[in-house]
Amino acid sequence: MELRVAAHKQLGTFSLDVDFTIEGERIGIFGPSGGGKSTLVGLITGLLHPDRGIVVIDGEPIFDRERGVNVPVEHRRIGMVFQRPHLFPHLSVKGNLLYGFRRCSHRHRRITLDHVVEVLQIGHLLDRGVKNLSGGEKQRVAIGRAVLSNPRMLAMDEPLSALDDSLKFQIIPFLKNVCETFTIPYLFISHSLTEMRVMTDRVLCVTAGRVEAQTTGEQLARDATGDYASAYMNLIRLKGPRRVDDMYGYPWGEGELLISGVSGAEEALFEVSSADIMLFKRHPEAISARNLLRCRVSEIFNAGGRIGVGLECGDERLVALVVKRTLRELDIREGTEIYAAIKATAFRRLG
Repeated sequence: MELRVAAHKQLGTFSLDVDFTIEGERIGIFGPSGGGKSTLVGLITGLLHPDRGIVVIDGEPIFDRERGVNVPVEHRRIGMVFQRPHLFPHLSVKGNLLYGFRRCSHRHRRITLDHVVEVLQIGHLLDRGVKNLSGGEKQRVAIGRAVLSNPRMLAMDEPLSALDDSLKFQIIPFLKNVCETFTIPYLFISHSLTEMRVMTDRVLCVTAGRVEAQTTGEQLARDATGDYASAYMNLIRLKGPRRVDDMYGYPWGEGELLISGVSGAEEALFEVSSADIMLFKRHPEAISARNLLRCRVSEIFNAGGRIGVGLECGDERLVALVVKRTLRELDIREGTEIYAAIKATAFRRLG
């Protein structure tokens, strides 16, 4: 998908003024609250109209002020998922799902109800009303309704921000799976670095009504790395655990990671702070950390007042955060063989 926007919109004292072209199937729009993310999405979807400018998707103008082009919202074929599900309370789950499908022209109906229900695992909910659904169930139904409108793209505006962390990371696999299964490109809007890294390939950074940069979620996370509070968070998806005393061992790289304080889910996403990874030049004689990994230094980068150290552990990757003195004392350079230690308690399960 190629998205081209060159537009201006004045809303009271706030003005959005953007000019960009971006390509990708998983595009993120990132920035602080009030920075203009939702306004930009409104111009793309047609919920708002630019005061001047153009909006073009894959070479097709859907808005052009000078030429008098303004494709109505319902004809832009952009499915929308919001922070709140906005389900119709008088309809069943099935009725909500079919709402978008019935408004879609026959020539665009390639995605079917049965397939969406299967992918989102909501078959047991079809005949239920929506008022008593859980937050996660409601959001899955909202996603299904948007997908069944058979859109050319999805626009998801903070779709996870109303959910707590446990629900959020239960919904993310459904979001990714449904878009991959039905090959639907999307815009994903969020102020969360973790969500950007998990959900997107390319990212527009929007602040104070301007596009400040085009980047990636990974680079965003590295740019934000500094002191402990904003340390780079390593995201690690693990599966197939075995019980090891009071912990679980998950296969990782050429060995396994021992993690405590978790339920031993068959598959889960964990984060571990770069500040919680200790580095050693030689194999330590005695150490309390249960995970000792032999790694190679792949890169070294500035991280605010500290230094980020990229580590290759077989085919896996980690980033550790150290002070400059540690870098000198351990003589850490690219290509150096080094040991990384991580306590079993340092891992936080996300979902």
